[in-house]
Amino acid sequence: MADTYTAFVGQDCIASGSLLDVAPAVKAASDAGKSHLVVFDDATGRPMELDLRGSCEDVLERLDRTAAVSAPTPAPRGRPKLGVKAREVTLLPTHWEWLAAQPGGASATLRRLVDTARRSGRDKHREAQEAARRVMLVLAGDLPGFEEASRAFYAGNYIAFEELSAAWPRDVGDYVRTLVGRAATLVPGSVAQP
Repeated sequence: MADTYTAFVGQDCIASGSLLDVAPAVKAASDAGKSHLVVFDDATGRPMELDLRGSCEDVLERLDRTAAVSAPTPAPRGRPKLGVKAREVTLLPTHWEWLAAQPGGASATLRRLVDTARRSGRDKHREAQEAARRVMLVLAGDLPGFEEASRAFYAGNYIAFEELSAAWPRDVGDYVRTLVGRAATLVPGSVAQP
């Protein structure tokens, strides 16, 4: 899935899509003197800064350059072709004893444990929940029903959350409910999990 972003001016969504799609709208709003301009990374819910100096073409060119430079470089140690990186793990002696007794040894056992935990969906659920919380706090933190809606969200009462957020401005409510819905589908053990 490609990275997506959503830009707001106050409580109005002005653009959503790739960073190259969102940047022109953000630049235009900034040039028009709009205040309370924020761009969210949809995956993390974190607000991000765009360098809006110069023309729209300058902004887009910098984004293109940044994307090309930020490509990951392989680590020289370990087994680079396999993506293996050697790192230190600190455990108690009883943990090392247990790991040594497992089939395949300590490394294989740790990989299996990590893979099992990742498949459980807890990490994805927690990350989606955190993204929704960040956005909700920035966009809806001062809105009526925010506290109650937050409690309903964390309690997993998504029906109550929908009702409590229904009075929020349309763009804010729609965006936050989309992020909350994503977190709801990633609840560990739910049928809708990918």
